[in-house]
Amino acid sequence: MTTLVIILAVVVVVAAGLFFAFGRKTGGHGLRRRFGPEYDRAVDRHDGDTKAAEHELSERLKRHRSLDERPLTPEARDEYTARWARIQDRFVDSPQQAVADADALLAELARDLGFPDGKDFGEQSDALSVHHAEHVHGYRRVHAARRGEGDTEEMREALVEARGLFDVLVSNGTDAPVSRDPHHAEGSGTA
Repeated sequence: MTTLVIILAVVVVVAAGLFFAFGRKTGGHGLRRRFGPEYDRAVDRHDGDTKAAEHELSERLKRHRSLDERPLTPEARDEYTARWARIQDRFVDSPQQAVADADALLAELARDLGFPDGKDFGEQSDALSVHHAEHVHGYRRVHAARRGEGDTEEMREALVEARGLFDVLVSNGTDAPVSRDPHHAEGSGTA
């Protein structure tokens, strides 16, 4: 009987050790899978320290995981879509103003969906990264372009990339894709 208890204790200790060792590794892979490019951005910000980056991302998950996006009304969805189209139309004549307007529109849209207020860009973009990690980089690029970082081509690319986040947010998780005017399609050569 004592031998059996010792064997069970050893098995439990070994299993716990294996779980801790592989669970930790899997946690990192899980964060990498969940956050995609955002994971790499966090690692870069921490000078390659994956443990610090994973801690940051885990904390971000704890803060924002339970956020429930509020649905947009069809009217609000149409209004946001029309405003985005006007922003794109203004880009040719005023690229700096267009990216500033896109940045403000994304902040307002995110707030209306239940994300933290856009007055704290870092907090809002962190929350967006938990729910829309594949698209939040475009928002960051537009925000940087708003501050004058980049030339006209970089602003155009930022606006095009931010359109991905806009589309995801304005579609609000529905199966109905955002309808676009054909001359605003990303592949058409216009922002």
